[in-house]
Amino acid sequence: MSSIKDIISHYSAQVDAQLEAMLPAATGPAEPLFAAMRYSVFNGGKRLRPALCFAAADAVAGSDANTAKVAAALEMIHAYSLIHDDLPAMDDDDLRRGKPTCHIQFDEATAILAGDGLQSLAFQQLCELSELDPTIVVELVSTLSRLGGCSGMVAGQAIDLAATGSVLELDALKVMHAHKTGALIEASVLMGALATGQASQEQLGALKDFARAIGLAFQIQDDILDVESSTEQLGKQQGSDATNLKSTYTSILGLERARSEAAKLFDQSMEILENFGEKADPLRAIAAFIVKRNH
Repeated sequence: MSSIKDIISHYSAQVDAQLEAMLPAATGPAEPLFAAMRYSVFNGGKRLRPALCFAAADAVAGSDANTAKVAAALEMIHAYSLIHDDLPAMDDDDLRRGKPTCHIQFDEATAILAGDGLQSLAFQQLCELSELDPTIVVELVSTLSRLGGCSGMVAGQAIDLAATGSVLELDALKVMHAHKTGALIEASVLMGALATGQASQEQLGALKDFARAIGLAFQIQDDILDVESSTEQLGKQQGSDATNLKSTYTSILGLERARSEAAKLFDQSMEILENFGEKADPLRAIAAFIVKRNH
């Protein structure tokens, strides 16, 4: 099996080419808007969600040009969410991936519009999928709307804001992060499989369980890194969760129990993939990277 670096690099090259083709050039009367959109998409992200999208497609049947379009839509939704999360009205962050956040590099109004533009462009991208049954296209749009919106990621951010300054019980924290972080990871895996047009209901059910396990593991590892890593390693302000009085897995469980929980979730995710055979090796490698990454 290829290394995780090679796997992500292979998938990233395809989604980056699609993003380059899809994003407007930074010219014309709306140049600052388009420049902000490009700045936020091409600022060094790990492309984990697109990688999960490609890997899920490969686990079911094989990725193709439509996979790249779906992956691009997912990455634009992710980028829009980060732009808005970083705004002064929300998390008020100055750094993202070691660079000034969008509202610092440009201004708040341009950042808000850049997020709006990326969100709408993502759905436009899904409407331009070729040679897919229209019912599958509708299901893809529905999945992203649901898991990226008020039944998923957006609701999670609202819960997070409302909980700032209070101590959450573990179950409430899991609910929050299942929405804020896990929902878009779930969308990435399911949409990659759906876009092949060949995923069975049994496969989709298993992939949903896999995505939920690694989505929670991803957030636990994020909380661990916020305690253990430096600002330089993280690319954002270290200790920001504690500074903002946010409940985390490490604040509730402690570091060792948090590590144990992430490891347990990883083991669960591996069991879920057993019936997919070698075709799911890229998914396995990405899951391992999620729980072992250091930034």
